[in-house]
Amino acid sequence: MPSLPPLECPVCGSTLEPDAELRTLACPAGHRYDAAKQGYFNLLTGAGTKFQADTAAMVQARADFLAAGHYSPLAAELARLVSPAAPNAATVLDAGAGTGYYLGEVLAALPGAAAVAMDISKFALRRAARSLPGSYALVWDVWRRLPLPDASVDVVLNVFAPRNPAEFRRVLDSSGVLAVVTPGPDHLQQIRAAAGMLDIGAEKAERVAAAMERWFTPLDTVRCTYEMQLEAADLRNVALMGPSARHLDPAALDRTVAGFALPLGVTASFSLQLFRAR
Repeated sequence: MPSLPPLECPVCGSTLEPDAELRTLACPAGHRYDAAKQGYFNLLTGAGTKFQADTAAMVQARADFLAAGHYSPLAAELARLVSPAAPNAATVLDAGAGTGYYLGEVLAALPGAAAVAMDISKFALRRAARSLPGSYALVWDVWRRLPLPDASVDVVLNVFAPRNPAEFRRVLDSSGVLAVVTPGPDHLQQIRAAAGMLDIGAEKAERVAAAMERWFTPLDTVRCTYEMQLEAADLRNVALMGPSARHLDPAALDRTVAGFALPLGVTASFSLQLFRAR
């Protein structure tokens, strides 16, 4: 089993040591974190976060959509982008890991790498902990100082998640890489307006590159675009698995979906950007 990276205690900053069964994390100052029965650690205990975590219903919708294979071309493209740039990676951090779907694909392309899956949703991390045994699954807010030492990871993944470039650079080794995935402006264009989903801003990839410029050098940008054939359950899941779910009326969504001729061809469009630490 790959050697897990050191973690920092979020209270005092000293090293958190796991027990042999990976059920407890404790630091020399006596701060202790016990794993939930599903295997993840909540390091936000007592601190909380002002950001809304994905709900159990959102995570279920995402898990069902991903299990149907609709984003498997994206996951494969991400692994193909990352693995040649970090062939000897020892540690991969997924900041905003969700259920661990993309992290699992990248780890399959990087044999021997250990993983840290980080998200603010305990419902997502329950699934990540099950699918990535021997990895850390941590409830944490990526806008805060990450509970990892300086230069302790080789790859950072950031897939449809908040970005904290200063912290990503701090925890990356000097030769480490960051992979950022964002949706393209034409992503889900056939259903987005009809289903009441949030808009995607134009030139998002350019804004990402500008935000990273101080800490990272761009290496590559890949566009991943293809057509999905979606049935009614898929259309419902793709609308309810993301931030749009917080304001959508499920009954109204069902009525909208019922009006489509199925299966419906829907565009999947993504920008994958790879950066090297400066």
